[in-house]
Amino acid sequence: MKSGRTTAVLWRRLDRPGHETARLQRAGTGWELDGAAVFFHRKEPCSLTYRIGCDSNWRTRSVEVAGWLGRKTIRVEAKVGRAGVWKVGGDEVSRIEGCVDVDLNFSPSTNLLPIRRLKIAVGEEREVRAAWLEFPTFRFEPLEQSYRRLSRNRYRYRSAGGKFETDLEVDGDGFPTRYPGFWERVE
Repeated sequence: MKSGRTTAVLWRRLDRPGHETARLQRAGTGWELDGAAVFFHRKEPCSLTYRIGCDSNWRTRSVEVAGWLGRKTIRVEAKVGRAGVWKVGGDEVSRIEGCVDVDLNFSPSTNLLPIRRLKIAVGEEREVRAAWLEFPTFRFEPLEQSYRRLSRNRYRYRSAGGKFETDLEVDGDGFPTRYPGFWERVE
């Protein structure tokens, strides 16, 4: 991604009716990833917006998620201090302390964050511990993940101790273009 360039994508859900759009842009010395997702969950419509602030090294510094799931209103706000302490709604959450990345369970967009931050060479694999915002509980949990770069635009993503594994295809900005079984970019 060229410095200062804004880029946006649109995805179609493959596992249920729905779409998502996301935009990545410079924000001061860091980055901002924001988006909106609309889809069905257990026969109820869901509409969520999000905004993630990162520093210049792609470390998550703030997370906002808002919207609704059926009749339930959703609002999640988190801030990450320099020492890796996460505050959610103003309260420290020790179980995700030290997590560098956020992973929004309902979105393919956040895979971009470790891909950009880690700058993995082809053939290399790196492990990360993400603050995973679980859907539909909207509770943060730690999630061990690994990314292995298979080619210029393909990564093998594993999480939950290897219980979940898929090969992601990404564009030059790091946005997934194909997330098998779940998401596909609309061109």
